[in-house]
Amino acid sequence: MSAIDKVRERLETHPELSYRVKGKTITVDARSGSGFSVWLTVNRHGFTVGFDGWHEEFGEESKALEAFAFGFSDCCRLKVVKRGNTACSWTVEGREENGEWTEDSETGLFFFPFWRKKCVEYRQNRVIVTHGRDGNARVEDTTRGA
Repeated sequence: MSAIDKVRERLETHPELSYRVKGKTITVDARSGSGFSVWLTVNRHGFTVGFDGWHEEFGEESKALEAFAFGFSDCCRLKVVKRGNTACSWTVEGREENGEWTEDSETGLFFFPFWRKKCVEYRQNRVIVTHGRDGNARVEDTTRGA
């Protein structure tokens, strides 16, 4: 079974998530304006996983699928830097056990309107909740029953 088939199979349990497959890429659309799209492409040398404009290459299918799923976790957020209306950099952040956010990796444009006012947005999908309000670790699928 291909990586895209594995993702499609998992998405069958989430009918509220909209996705499309085009060639060797599967894209899950953001559920709201405060979220981000998550995509996976199968290529000659492995896999590319992306969250909106951020992307990273993976050689192993298991690592790519893990990164893809991470995009739906409440332990993942995407920091988007905009100049005017133009998004120019995307940084994946992970939440540590102590609740602090740490930057993981960044993708950015070489050319952007640097003269425009800088604005930072934080986006999350929160389909999979891993911590309750009490701080105790748990896994809860927030799309069930929605």
